[in-house]
Amino acid sequence: MTNITDKIIVEKNDGIGHLILNQPNKRNAISLEMWQGIESAAENFSNDNEVRVVVLSGAGDKAFSAGADISQFEENRASKEATDHYNQTVMATLDALDHLNKPTIAMIQGFCVGGGASVATHCDLRIAAENARFAIPPAKLGLAYRWEDVYPLVQLIGPTFAREILYTGRLFTAAEALQMGLVNRVVPIGELESYVADYSSTIAGNAPLTVHAIKQTIQETLKDPQDRNLSLVEELVNACFASDDYQEGRAAFMEKRKPNFKGR
Repeated sequence: MTNITDKIIVEKNDGIGHLILNQPNKRNAISLEMWQGIESAAENFSNDNEVRVVVLSGAGDKAFSAGADISQFEENRASKEATDHYNQTVMATLDALDHLNKPTIAMIQGFCVGGGASVATHCDLRIAAENARFAIPPAKLGLAYRWEDVYPLVQLIGPTFAREILYTGRLFTAAEALQMGLVNRVVPIGELESYVADYSSTIAGNAPLTVHAIKQTIQETLKDPQDRNLSLVEELVNACFASDDYQEGRAAFMEKRKPNFKGR
């Protein structure tokens, strides 16, 4: 894979892709080129059959991401045209994460704020260290979030907690985030990387076609009924039953051994 910017590090190892936000001197604040880099990496991971899970993280130990790089706003939001371009870039990036066809895991330590929280909430799963802190602070900046920004948060944690996060703009602890359903797990900071490595390896060891079918099915359930593509779900289910992996899974079960899935 080719990186668009050195502020996005892309790696893969043993079926696990890694996308690292790499601007630690700014607590991994996301610049315009980083938004573009995330989109490109997500699309590349989708097309890479060797990758079964993607883990997103921030460089260093201070932050997953402190949000958008506000130092660029004078240039990137100096006019309506510039603002529209910036917003379209961000939405294209989040859409690419939504449509990444492998499970995505946000590994979070330190600050996860604003745009950084948006990246995390557009991942399938979020695992946080005990030192993680979350905030979505448009109310403290005098700007407003669009429907496309608010809806995924409401969908994830419900309107009551979404109101609390957005009305107050305050920092929430990892324990509070877990209570709200904003994260799946909270672990000691010293165990975060090993926990996520084990977690992602477990998923990577499962049948890729099945995991993809599950991800797509869940995505369809989140759509309005008239927009659901149930025929696609049926195709994916049938593909699983017709796959070599299904035969391997049955054989491994009968032989009491670990299956070796190939994704076909």
